[in-house]
This record gives sequence, structure tokens and C-alpha cells, in this order.
Amino acid sequence: MSKLKVVSEKSLTNNSRIVGLLAQLEKISTEPTESDTARYVTSKILHLAQSQEKTRREMTAKGSTGMEVLLSTLENTKDLQTTLNILSILVELVSADKKFGVKARINGALNITLNLVKQNLQNHRLVLPCLQLLRVYSANSVNSVSLGKNGVVELMFKIVGPFSKKNSGLMKVALDTLAALLKSKTNARRAVDRGYVQVLLTIYVDWHRHDNRHRNMLVRKGILQSLKSVTNIKLGRKAFIDANGMKILYNTSQECLAVRTLDPLVNISSLIMRKCFPKNRLPLPTIKSSFHFQLPVIPATGPVAQLYSLPPEVDDVVDESDDNDDIDLEAETETENEDDLDQNFKNDDIETDINKLKPQQEPGRTIEELKMYEHLFPELVDDFQDYDLISREPKPLVFEGKVRGPIVVPTAGEEAAGNSGNLRQGVVMKENGSPLGDEGDKKPAFMDVAKEDIKENDRTLQQQLGDQNRTISSVHGLNNDIVKALDRITLQNIPSQTAPGFTAGMKKDYSLPLAVVTCTKACPHVAACGNVLFDGRAVQLGKLCCTSVETEDDEDTESMSSVEQASVEVSDGPTLHDSDLYIEIVKNTKSVPEYSEVAYPDYFGHIPPPFKEPILERPYGVQRTKIAQDIERLIHQSDIIDRVVYDLDNPNYTIPEEGDILKFNSKFESGNLRKVVQVRKNEYDLILNSDINSNHYHQWFYFEVSGMRPGVAYRFNIINCEKSNSQFNYGMQPLMYSVQEALNARPWWTRVGTDICYYKNHFSRSSVATGGQKGKSYYTITFTVNFPHKDDVCYFAYHYPYTYSTLQMHLQKLESAHNPQQIYFRKDVLCETLSGNSCPLVTITAMPESNYYEHICQFRNRPYVFLSARVHPGETNASWVMKGTLEYLMSNNPTAQSLRECYIFKIVPMLNPDGVINGNHRCSLSGEDLNRQWQSPNPDLHPTIYHAKGLLQYLAAVKRLPLVYCDYHGHSRKKNVFMYGCSIKETVWHTNNNAASCDVVEDVGYRTLPKILSHIAPAFCMSSCSFVVEKSKESTARVVVWREIGVQRSYTMESTLCGCDQGKYKGLQIGTRELEEMGAKFCVGLLRLKRLTSPLEYSMPSSLLDFENDLIESSCKVTSPTTYVLDEDEPRFLEEVDYSAESNDELDIEFAENADYEPSTQEEVLSDSESSRTYLP
Repeated sequence: MSKLKVVSEKSLTNNSRIVGLLAQLEKISTEPTESDTARYVTSKILHLAQSQEKTRREMTAKGSTGMEVLLSTLENTKDLQTTLNILSILVELVSADKKFGVKARINGALNITLNLVKQNLQNHRLVLPCLQLLRVYSANSVNSVSLGKNGVVELMFKIVGPFSKKNSGLMKVALDTLAALLKSKTNARRAVDRGYVQVLLTIYVDWHRHDNRHRNMLVRKGILQSLKSVTNIKLGRKAFIDANGMKILYNTSQECLAVRTLDPLVNISSLIMRKCFPKNRLPLPTIKSSFHFQLPVIPATGPVAQLYSLPPEVDDVVDESDDNDDIDLEAETETENEDDLDQNFKNDDIETDINKLKPQQEPGRTIEELKMYEHLFPELVDDFQDYDLISREPKPLVFEGKVRGPIVVPTAGEEAAGNSGNLRQGVVMKENGSPLGDEGDKKPAFMDVAKEDIKENDRTLQQQLGDQNRTISSVHGLNNDIVKALDRITLQNIPSQTAPGFTAGMKKDYSLPLAVVTCTKACPHVAACGNVLFDGRAVQLGKLCCTSVETEDDEDTESMSSVEQASVEVSDGPTLHDSDLYIEIVKNTKSVPEYSEVAYPDYFGHIPPPFKEPILERPYGVQRTKIAQDIERLIHQSDIIDRVVYDLDNPNYTIPEEGDILKFNSKFESGNLRKVVQVRKNEYDLILNSDINSNHYHQWFYFEVSGMRPGVAYRFNIINCEKSNSQFNYGMQPLMYSVQEALNARPWWTRVGTDICYYKNHFSRSSVATGGQKGKSYYTITFTVNFPHKDDVCYFAYHYPYTYSTLQMHLQKLESAHNPQQIYFRKDVLCETLSGNSCPLVTITAMPESNYYEHICQFRNRPYVFLSARVHPGETNASWVMKGTLEYLMSNNPTAQSLRECYIFKIVPMLNPDGVINGNHRCSLSGEDLNRQWQSPNPDLHPTIYHAKGLLQYLAAVKRLPLVYCDYHGHSRKKNVFMYGCSIKETVWHTNNNAASCDVVEDVGYRTLPKILSHIAPAFCMSSCSFVVEKSKESTARVVVWREIGVQRSYTMESTLCGCDQGKYKGLQIGTRELEEMGAKFCVGLLRLKRLTSPLEYSMPSSLLDFENDLIESSCKVTSPTTYVLDEDEPRFLEEVDYSAESNDELDIEFAENADYEPSTQEEVLSDSESSRTYLP
């Protein structure tokens, strides 16, 4: 008590002057004759308030009577100067008290201030500070409603008016006050009812016309802000349209484009027009997928159950009302703590229950049930008596006098030479093709590298292969006109036996000349295959030649030791692509639409281009230009063609034959394009298909375009995307594959497109599609492409496609190419999917040195590493990373051999084959996200998850818990490659419960592997990693394997779809070379992990696991963007979008003055606080 008394006395001493002045003012406020004294005292208080911050704090402190004294004097005084002084004092106090508006209402200041304005409308000197106070009061919703009832809206329209050179400052403050008041729906409706929307538009046009020197831009901006507020309600938007507001703002904003300083006016005008643009329905009969698959079991609850329960007559495309109901939501409860929300941020999604966080191994299934998986672990019981084992010393591998080169992944600095080995210039089916199962005894043709003597040394052998493969072979290309002849491959009506050298499966016959691409380079490994293409013309096929490739790091790698070089630089080896084998595999792939065509990129294959692809620089103003073109559709409707040129929902639809119309197709494996509408001559709206048994998840696209003309800029708009933002706003480009380019020795996917942006559009999502929410819109990806060749056949994709058939082809090639004496390789079937496709399970390790007891024991006691990928079909980059992992594990690299001797790898390379085959983005045929089913997978609906979890449960039951589990994913909204793991300590730490965090004792070994990868993998970024466990992720593979199975090192590895903003690849878009390299580097990281965690070699560098330093205190917020529409395997991505992708959300994002520049903070570092760096795109 005494302490409090001392403090108050000290405060009184320091501020005795202001306390005395307030006491004096209170004494004389009731005596009208003391006006001179009141004027003097208030002027002294004003001086102190303006010059001393402590005075302002004292007057607004809790318990202070300063506000009451000032308001009492203000109400009673008749002296103009005293009134001005008090108003000025109150304006000064605003900055010192965040709750000033609430206190003002409690003390009755609202009505006093409002009455002063009403009584002194012509006294601008007095009205100005009153308006400044009203602007502050109106920021509080309760104050705003209260003022509105007392006629403040009507009062503001007596002050604002047409252009005038006088009192522009007063106009600005009045408009700011009006904009704040109109955020209240009650006030906005009052303004609409009195016709003020038309008044605002008229005033705006007047100021726009007369403000020739742009000196009153802030006044014009204030009018637009008021329009922006009033159009937040449906009535306001209708009044805006009826008053011809769209045309008015469109014309005025176009006139402002020439002056950069007027950009804020253009941006706000654009936002208002987007908001008021009438919501359209997607031109679809239903938003459910065009394809139907009948589930064996219908879930009892959830979105799939709701989908099946919808009556057939329900219109699920759009609601009767396209907006939120305009209910007056102003609560009369206090919102005084709104300003403190940010400081007391609490993420409810972070798991805070320590008991739930602690891993608790739960068998889930009985030992008897788990015995069904014994046959998938023969390596645990095999005695290898019947195997021809080799000694530990490596020996050259000889196969019938031919060299079989190593199957390895190229480093990202090198060209993957030879990956195009089996490129065909047409569609040539195998002659008397052998069934898939016969590949074991037969050497693939592409493995016959050269007829040379075999050297005894592996190193010499690798050098020979490297020298050969760096000489890329020649190809006989077709001229530009022949691409027209290349129709799609068909699997229908293929003869069982094809005459030698005859092209089968072509839909059309053309007689076109062949242009020979000559090459002077020696290509000893080229052999004429004698195939006949188009009218019996013989074509010589071989590896591509006319492009030379330089390796980046040759000089550096020369100085490395051989072991280190092997772990960093991975040699080029024979390609895994075989076009003929691909066709054979596709025949056995089961799709819901029963696809009969094959896309050329999947048939030809893809090799990484020999050039870098930088992240695209965003042109200034590109988004508002695109939006303006969309708005023109409403203003100039006669210019819109609106012709359907592709439609999956109408099987009888005929493709237009006009020469200037593009032709589209997506009827092939992994294809996704539902409908195309020609909007203008060279502009097309594209609509994507929903995931099967779903009505959303539109993001993945893969389609074919033909019939183009060179030199024409074609604009493509994909109009039904759902994510609120995308890396397309930050330099990512879609991918294109040109058949003409492939035939001209450039068979690769390339990043293409200009004027790319991603923004909210005017197509409405129904509440059926959004889990009950109304008023949500779709988003548009727009890009412009100039095609290089006439009548080419081109393919576009969201990311590098990797089909299920490609995986099966790669696995078969790996199996047929490996050395069974050195590598233990098994390919089993984990289970069958819903549509009857097999889900492959791969086991890779080193063969035991011999069948002696100690060697067999060493073999069986190797720890397991369990890897999985592609649970989300649209994340194709995960498959490319997995390809890099598989190729590295199967290579003859000494490091790979050491790795195989350390671990047994169990790999499920594609957890969702059905989703991949049918072009889904997120789900399986069950219509559910399989990475949300790990807690309780249904064997009938989620067989791959059920049995993958069963394998892990079996390993746990036999006490062979994997050392590492990693699920490969792709990330659409962040750059680089990074990991999510699981940590109790870090999760508790992020809840700001420091005491609980200190009590947690935890092995920090979960950080070892990400730390290693950050040192050895150039694309990996440690600062993007997170080890926080969120409630919304409790049923993901990462969390369930950690919590239920008990694997401490359980990870999700996310690879960007865009590119990198740090390290060696900073500023570059990611390609398959970098993704495959990441897969190989992951393997190298596992070998280093083994060395670091081995009991014999346990000497971990302190810098590698400096856990406390990594957990520097930061205020980063980890939230989950978990929504009904698109769940993400990520903490929230807090991205500042000041040229906003949003347009009509409750929380409006204000446009900044430089609104179309790249945001200052492109990606927030979220959870691993190793550094709080922010990288610009």
C-alpha cells in the first residue's frame, strides 16, 4: 500500500502543473464570466499536451479526470477560442490513448462534438478539429452506429461537395470520416436509401475533371474510400451498378494510368469495380467432377457423404444469393481490446496438451492381423542360400559383352545427357512386344551403350560412359509442317502384331517431306532402327545430338577426393525412359474415363533443358491491366465471343473447324481440363475439373493445345482456382512442352508465359462448394503465350507431369538394369487401389557379403528407412524428388553402395495412383485427402494408407522401428525445399508457455537430418523448416507416424513448385534436374546421419545441433490456413499482398501507395527461428 502511495505522490510532483491547471479549469468551467481565464488555462494545457508526451499520458491515464473536465468545459463555454483550444487538446490526446473512442463515448463526447458541428457548419475553423475527432470516434463500430442514428451521415454530405479550390483540407477530413462511418452496414444502408451513392459518383467525376494538376488527389481518394465502404453491402453494390458506376470508374481510372502518382486512385477504383462486378456462375451443369466413380462404401459423414446425399435437381454451381446476407452485425458489445489482439496472438491450432503431444505407440491392430505383411519383409527371414553372392570388393559388371552403365541421378549443375535416348519421331509400337513380366531376362536396347572392351576398373568405365554420354546423338527432325500430322497416340484398335517398320495406332495418314537435321559429331552408339514413319519413309533414330552441354563444376570436382566427389557429383547414366515400354504399361493402367490416348510428353519423355530459367520479374501494373480487361467484358459486352470450343460434359460436342480457333484436349493420363470458352479472338477461359467424388480442389492442370499461329499473343485464363494466393504472383510460370521442339532435338518442358498473375475473379462459388460459406469467389490464373511454330502441338501443365505409368516404367527399368549380386531390389504390390491399379512397394538394400551367419545377421539388422511420396496427385515435384532418390539408391556410386549397406529402404513411391491417373489435384477416388486419413484409414476407401500404415505397424510390432520416415510433398506457396517435423518442446514453446517448454526434456535428434541437408543440398532451406505439431495436422502421415508408431525422425519434405530465393539456385525456377538432385542429396544426408548417430562414431559437431541458438526468441506466428476448401500441409503462409489477390473479404487489405510493386515481405519465416531473414522474390 505504501508503495502505491509513493508512486502517486511522485506522479503528482512531476505533473503538478497539469493537475493544477485541470483543477483550475474545473473550478471556473461553471462560471461564464471567467471566459478569459478559461481561454488562458486551456491554452496552457494545449501547450503542455503538444510539447510533452508525459502530459498526454497523465491526462488519459486510468483514474484521471482530465477528459471529464475538458468535456464539461466544452459543453458549457460560449467562447470560441476556448472551444478551439479544448478541441485541439482532445485531438492531441488521440495519439496517447488507443481506447480514446470508447472513453469519449462513455463521457458523452460524441453528442457534444456532433452538436458543435451542426451549430457551426459555416465556421470551418471550428468544424475541422470536430471532424478530426469524429473520424477517430467512427473507427469504433459502436460509436459509428450511435453517430449514424444522430444524423452524422446526412451531416457529412452537407460538408462534402463539388470541386472547390477552398477548404480542400476540410473536405479531406470529412471524406475520411464518412468512409469510416460507412463501414457500418447500418450507415451504409442509410446512405444508399438517401441516394448518396449517385452523389458520391457525381462529386468524384467533378473533382476528376477539374483537378488537372492533381493537387487534390487525397480528396479524390477520400471519395473513392467512401464508395469502397458503401459497396461493402449488397444494396450499395446494386446502387453503384444502377448509377453506371462501373463505366464511370473504368473511364476515370484509364485516364489516370498515364500519371504514376495517381496509382492509388486506379487501384482503389479497380478494387471497387471488382467488388461490384456482378457475380457470374461457372458455365457448368454441375461443379462435381465430369467423371463418376461409384464408391464401394459411402462415408457416413463428411463432404463426400454430403455430395452423395444431394438431390439430383439441386443446382450446386451457384446459390440463389451470391453474397452474404446483409444482416446488421454491429454488436453493441465493447470491442475495446481489438487493438491488443495482435500483441496477445494465440494460435488455437497449435496442440497444447502435453499428453497428446507425447508419442504413444499404439499397435492399433493385433499381431495376428499384422502377420498379413510378413510376406512383404522377406529380407528379415531369407538365408540367401540360393543366391550367387559376391565379396565385398567391387568388381566390374559384365553382361554378355555389353557395358551396363550406372543408373544415377545427374547433379543439378550438369545436363542429364542421354535422357532423350529413346525419342521417337512418331508413334512406333513394338514388334511382337514381349509382355511386361518378361523384362527380367532381356537387356533393354538402350542399355547397349557401345561395343568396346570392358575395362577392369569401375572408374575407367565411368569415364568412358561419361565421355560417350556427353556426345548427344543426332536426330532426323521433321519440318514445321509435319507437326500437323502428329495426332495423338491411340490405344484403341491396336493390332496384336505390327509389321516390322510400320507405324501403328495413328489416326491419320499424311504424306509430308522429311527435313534431315545434319550433324557432324561422331555418334558411334546410334543405330538405325528401320522404322517406317508416314508413308513408308525410313527414319534413323538415336540420341539427340545438335545441342552441346557444358558442366558447371568440372574444375571444382577434380580437386575433391573420390569418395566426396561420388557423394556430390553424380555421373550421368543411361536414361530410364523407354517410349515403347511406356505404351505397353499404359495399356494396363486403369482410369475412370478409360483413356485411350497418350500425351506426347509422356511418350517422348523429358530431359532438363540446358539453360537456366530465372524467376519471372513481375511487370508493373500487370494485374490491374488484366482486371481492367475483365471489366471491359461487362462494359463492352458486344465484343465478347463466348463460344465453347471444348467440353468434357458434352460427349457429342464437335470441335470447331475454323482455322483461327485453338483446339484443346485433356483425355489422357493425368490430364485435367474440363471446358474452354473463347472469350475474344485470342483469349480463352479455361475451367478445370474437380477431383473425382468431390466438388472442389481445382489447381492441377495438364492439357493439349493445337492449331496455333506464330507471332500471336494468346491469353489463357484458368477461372476456377480456389487457393487465395499462388506463387504465380511471385515469378512462377506454367510449363509448356512443344512437340515440334521435341522433334527438333529439344524434348523438354520449359517455363513459359508473360503477364502472369493470380487474382480473385467474378465467378461465384456456391455454398455447397465452400462448406456452407456464401459469397466466396474463384480465382484466376492468367498468362499470355506466343507460340514459336505454326500448327504445333503443345502441352501446358501446372508442374512437370509425372504419371503413374511413368513410375511403373522407371521401376521396371531400374529392376532390369540393376546388378542382383550387389543390390537387393524387390518390387512388390502393397495393395490394389479402388480402381484396380497396383500400388508398388520397393525394397532396396545391399546384398549380404556372403551367406555366412554373421553377414546375414548384419544384413537383417540394418535399420529401416521408410519413404513415401505423391499422396497429393497435383504435387508432381514429389515424384521427381522420389525419382532422384530411387536412381541414386540403385546407382553404382560408392556412396550409394555404402548407403545400401547401412539401411534397408522401404519405399511407397506413389501413395495415390488413382488420383494421379485421373488428373486429381488433392484427393483419391474416395474424394478425400488421403493425408488426412492416417489416424483411422478405411481399408475399403483408403487401401494405400491402410496398408502403408500397416507396414509401419508391423515394423513397430517386430521391434524394427524405422530410423527415418519421410513423406515427399510439393508446396505451392513457398519457395525452396524444407521439412516439417515433430517436436514437443518447440510446439509448447510456440504457445508462449515458456515454463512448460522448460520442463520438457526431449532428444533434439529430429533436427539432425534437416541440418545436414541444409549443408549439402543447395535447394534446401533450414529457416523454412518447422517442427510444430498442429491439431489440424494430427491425422497426417508425419504426425501419426511420430505419435502412434513412435518414429522420432518423422518428416514431411516439401519441395517448391516455383523456385529458390537463397543459395546456389537463388532467383531460379526449380526444374526436374534440381528436384532429382534433392532426392539424391537426401540419400547422402541419410549416410551422414548414420555416421553421426552411430555409437562407434558419435562425435557430433556442436554447430550442427545448436538447438538453443536455433530457437532464438522471435514473434513469428504459426497459424494454419486449414479451410474446408484446401487443407495445406503447412503452417500459415503470411504473405503481404498489397496488390491484393483479395477483393471483397471482411478484412479488406488496403492498397498501398505503390500498390502494384512486389510486396516488401514475400514470405515470412514461420517456425524455425534460426534466423528471421526475409527473402525478396
